[in-house]
This record gives sequence, C-alpha cells and structure tokens, in this order.
Amino acid sequence: MQPQASAPPSLRLANRQARRRTSISLTPLIDVVFILLVFFMLASSFLDWRAIDLSAPGKGAVAPAMEGAMLVELRSDGLRLAGQSITLSALAERVGEKVRQKPDQRVVIRPAAGIVLQDAIAVLDALSAAGARDLSLTRSR
Repeated sequence: MQPQASAPPSLRLANRQARRRTSISLTPLIDVVFILLVFFMLASSFLDWRAIDLSAPGKGAVAPAMEGAMLVELRSDGLRLAGQSITLSALAERVGEKVRQKPDQRVVIRPAAGIVLQDAIAVLDALSAAGARDLSLTRSR
C-alpha cells in the first residue's frame, strides 16, 4: 500500500472553515418559535361570549308544569308555535311581545327527531335575543 499524500496545511484550514460556515445553529430558530408561541397565546381569546347556558335536571327531578308555557315545535318542515306554522323572525317578535307583558313567560322548544342541532341553537339564540329567559328543551314523543 502506498501512503496517501496529505493535503497542504492551507487547504486543510480552508476545508475546516467551509465546514464551520455551513453549520446552522438551531438556537435562534427555537427562540423565534418560542416568542411566536407566547405572542399568540397572549393575543388569543379563549372565551366564548355567545355561550348559551343550559342546565340539565338532576336525578329524580320532576318536570315543571307545561301550563301557560309557549310550545315551539322545530320540525323538518319549519317552526310551529302552538300548532301554527311561523317564521323565525315572527316567532322572535311574538315571544318578545309576550315576554314584555309577562317577564317570567316560559318557552318550551321541542325539536323533532332528525333535526340538526344548529337549527335548535339558532331558535334558542333568537328567543334569547327577544328577551325570553325561561327557555327549556324537551324531546319529542
């Protein structure tokens, strides 16, 4: 075997410097990611201001009487108030009038089977905006 010829010292020094220049430190990158994380955590809001409060009855709770309550049926063919077809805006207006006359007016919403939850939430939201405070959901028979 022949001994390998070694490179001149100036070439070895140039190779070491080239290798040093190509290495990238990850520390500044980690610092930037951390700063962005902190910024977005402080800039974000995790509160939902449009939440609807629902409370489930406890075990053995007796359902309140339906006497005097307004029954809103949410069906696949639309809304019904006391058996009559009605639009959402007209429903909100009529419930708003009733609540102004009687502030503790109870409104019961009965969604039919197969109704999308978002539709029921839209009705609850509209009635809440109309001033109804005693809202109840009941299941269809």
